[in-house]
Amino acid sequence: MMQVRRSEARGHADHGWLKSQHSFSFAEYHDPAWMGWGNLRVINEDRIAPGTGFGTHGHRDMEIVSYVLQGNLAHKDSMGNVKGIPPGDVQRMSAGTGVQHSEFNHAPQQTTHFLQIWIEPKVRGIAPGYEQKTFADADKRGQLRLVASPDGREQSVTLHADAAIYAGLLNGAEQAELATDPARKAYVHLVRGQLNVNGETLHTGDALAIAQESRLVLNHGVDAEVLVFDLAS
Repeated sequence: MMQVRRSEARGHADHGWLKSQHSFSFAEYHDPAWMGWGNLRVINEDRIAPGTGFGTHGHRDMEIVSYVLQGNLAHKDSMGNVKGIPPGDVQRMSAGTGVQHSEFNHAPQQTTHFLQIWIEPKVRGIAPGYEQKTFADADKRGQLRLVASPDGREQSVTLHADAAIYAGLLNGAEQAELATDPARKAYVHLVRGQLNVNGETLHTGDALAIAQESRLVLNHGVDAEVLVFDLAS
């Protein structure tokens, strides 16, 4: 089973300093048909205007992943982390028993464009945690590179969730395949470009919600950057 989620069908929010597109119900956007997919709860595509950002706010019992597409995301949290997150880095913050953080775009003339991803944890009440790693474009070119997993294998960041995230860059004749468990769910989010997934053509911002499939074939990419999620049902 595959269900296409077109970019234009997502929820939209324009706060002036922040423009956001919501793949799933979030804040004032509510769609009962899209409350999440498996244990994937949020994919927000956010654009933060120069010199603005999210002030200090709290989270708990959620695995939060940031994937920056353009600019730099300045992160500061109650665990003492003060980091800049550039494109190519994957940041994982485990909110656990509670964490406070802020996210800013300090650049005077450049928008920060990033994906904010929330995945439900497999265990609640853990100590908050933070991890950030760089994944070179060369490692994603023509293949799906594991960037987040429950056990941190292949030098991915460690999620306290029954989920894995792969990132890929595909163009022209390049093709990537991923074996999937039909008893689980998968979600393909096309960050940019154009890509064919199991015969379905996706464009920038489109996604594919997948269940009861045993293999994903990604091909016919046109400057495509993609995230693939392996999820608990």
